[in-house]
Amino acid sequence: MASHSWLLLTYKVPPEPASKRVAIWRRLKGMGAVYLQNGVCLLPKTDDHVRRLKMLENDVAEVAGESVLLETVALDRSQEEKVVGRFKADRDEAYREFIDKCDDFEKEIAKETAAEHFTYAELEENDVDLKKLKGWIEKIRKLDFYGAPLAAESVERLKACEGLLDTYAQRVFDAHDENK
Repeated sequence: MASHSWLLLTYKVPPEPASKRVAIWRRLKGMGAVYLQNGVCLLPKTDDHVRRLKMLENDVAEVAGESVLLETVALDRSQEEKVVGRFKADRDEAYREFIDKCDDFEKEIAKETAAEHFTYAELEENDVDLKKLKGWIEKIRKLDFYGAPLAAESVERLKACEGLLDTYAQRVFDAHDENK
């Protein structure tokens, strides 16, 4: 029998104003919800998700929409695996985007190194970019309820970016005779 319990939210909101509908969709995606179809989504059952979905129900009502919030379980193991697979696929999509940004970060460091552009301004800019990457992966990991396959690779790529920036920083310091 299934072991995971989920919260199932079904909702319908008027098409206009579109900004209200999009705001609800963004909040649900920001919580890590998986859409089974338009206006029907799932989240793992946690106290935090119950609280946040109840608040969202009020928002749906405020825009003259309708919603129903239920607790549910999968009928069998195969259905549960489908749902968990959807959660993992959504997170892997986010991890793929993250890895692409790591590629961009690595290319930027390589470009600056090849040009021997070892300035504090460039170091600061790259440091800001690395902080953005760290914040982004933290957000993804908070929504990775079931351990998506690309999680480990993403963490390794972030570590590689940190190492590259450390090496680049040393080159900047050396160029300015700070450690000599």
